[in-house]
Amino acid sequence: AEKVQMADTISRFMKRFRVGNLLKACNAYKEKGVSVVRLFIYMLQMVFADRSMYMQMRTGRWTEGFSKNTYYRFLNSAKVNWERFNTLLAARVINEAVKPLTNEDRKEVFIVDDTLHQRRGYKKTELCAAVFDHVDMKSRKGFRLLTLGWSDGNTLIPIGQRLLSSPNDDKVLGPQKQVDRRTLADRRRLQARRKATEVMVELLTSALKAGIKAKYVLFDSWFCEPKQILSLKEMGLDTIGMVKKSGKTTYYWNDQRLNIKQIYSRNRKRPGRSKYLLSVEVELGGRTAKEPRIPARLVYVRNRAKKKDWLAIICTDMTLSETEIIRIYGKRWDIEVFFKTCKSYLKLLTECHSLSYDALTAHTTVVFVRYILLALEQRGATDQRTIGELFLVMYFTY
Repeated sequence: AEKVQMADTISRFMKRFRVGNLLKACNAYKEKGVSVVRLFIYMLQMVFADRSMYMQMRTGRWTEGFSKNTYYRFLNSAKVNWERFNTLLAARVINEAVKPLTNEDRKEVFIVDDTLHQRRGYKKTELCAAVFDHVDMKSRKGFRLLTLGWSDGNTLIPIGQRLLSSPNDDKVLGPQKQVDRRTLADRRRLQARRKATEVMVELLTSALKAGIKAKYVLFDSWFCEPKQILSLKEMGLDTIGMVKKSGKTTYYWNDQRLNIKQIYSRNRKRPGRSKYLLSVEVELGGRTAKEPRIPARLVYVRNRAKKKDWLAIICTDMTLSETEIIRIYGKRWDIEVFFKTCKSYLKLLTECHSLSYDALTAHTTVVFVRYILLALEQRGATDQRTIGELFLVMYFTY
C-alpha cells in the first residue's frame, strides 16, 4: 500500500508540474525504446525501495521492463542539461505551488552554501580533487557541492547545484576526460574548475532568468567578500551575510579604511541583554576610481558558542532594522537541514557509484528533485491553506 501511495504521489507531481516537457526541453528525450519519463520516475522511486536495482534483478523482483544498461546510458548521457532542468522545475514549483501559500509580507531569500561531497574511489572518479572541508578544517577527497536554494522561511526549494573540483591542477586527483569543446559536457567541466564565488553569481543569474524572485541573498563568511556583494548589488539583490574576522578586508567608517575588528574596538557596545552588541553604518568598495561605494550596515551579535566572542553580519539594505537583519539571516539554517536530509535519507553520497562526472551531476539533480517532492508534501500536510476554502471557513468559524 505504501509503494502504491508513493507511486501515486510521484505521478501527481510529474503531471502537475509537466516534468516530461521540462525533460524534453533540456535534451532528455528517447531516441527509441523506453520513455525518458518512465526512467526518471524509477530514479525518483529508488530511494523509497527496500532493495537496490542490483538486488531486485538478483531476487527476480525486477518488473520495470528495461535493462540496467538503458538506465546507465541515460544516467551517463552528457547531452542532458540537468542544471537547467533543476532551475526550470524549481521555478515552476515556487511560482505555482509555494508562492500562493506565502504571505506577501514574508521576506523571500536566496541561500548560497556548499557542502563536502566525499568520494572513496577518488583516483578513478572524473575531476575528483582534494578539497578543503571547512567543517572539520581538513582536506578531503571529493567535490564541493555548491548549492543555491530559495526559501520563504518555511519551505526551501533547491534551485541549482554544481559539483566543484579544484582550479589547481595539482589538487585534481581523478582523470580529466577530453570532450568536444563545443558541447555542454565541456562547459560543465570548465565550470567545475572555476572559483565558487564566480559560479555563485552564475547560479543566481540563471535563477533570475527563470523567473525566480527574492530580495536578499544569504551566505556565510566563505562567500562574503566586498567584490561579491558589489556584483550582487548590480544585479538588484541585497546581501545579508556573515563577515570574516579578517584584517585584509576593510570598510569605510568615518572616512577611514578599517577592518572588522578595528571598527568593533572603536565603538561603544550596547549594555544589558540586547539582541545585538553594536550596529555601525559603513561603506564598502571604492578601492579604485571606477569601483562604486555602497552603504552597508554591520551588526555585531554575541557568539552563542563563546560568550566572550562576537560575530558580525553585513546587510546592504539600509531600511532594515538590526533585529530584522538577524531574523532574516536565521533563514540560512534551512540549507543546513537540506544538506543533512540529502545525505542521511536521500542517498546523495551512497546510491551512485558511477565514475563519470555527467552521471554524478544527473544523480545530484535527481536527489534535489526528491527533496522538492518531499518539501511540497510536507508543506501540503501542514499549511492550512492547502486544504481548501471550506476548511478555512470552518477554521475561522469555530
